[in-house]
Amino acid sequence: MVMQDCIFCKIVAKEIPSKGVYEDELVYAFHDINPVAPVHILIVPKRHILGIQEMEQEHEKEVGHMFYVAKLIAQKLGLAPDENLNRGYRLVFNVGKDAGQSVFHLHLHLIGGRHMSWPPG
Repeated sequence: MVMQDCIFCKIVAKEIPSKGVYEDELVYAFHDINPVAPVHILIVPKRHILGIQEMEQEHEKEVGHMFYVAKLIAQKLGLAPDENLNRGYRLVFNVGKDAGQSVFHLHLHLIGGRHMSWPPG
């Protein structure tokens, strides 16, 4: 399902250009236009899902696949931890406005390429 005014639906449909890094039948991944780290990739399901707050059991395959794709992309980009757990990356879902969700189409942030501290934000 594509939402008419959803920017991520338009990116998935190739109506808006993006710098893609991965695509299959379930998801599309592309570089964030406002990166917070040297690597900042957004992984979105092709089907419009508002966010985790609207997730149903029928979405499990897509959401689980988003994590698997994040692992593949991190490996491809050299972010995956080595045998000593050096390197790494962060995966983030923002759920609702107070958490920083600004686009209401489910998306997973893959962030890496620099040291990150805790707590975030």
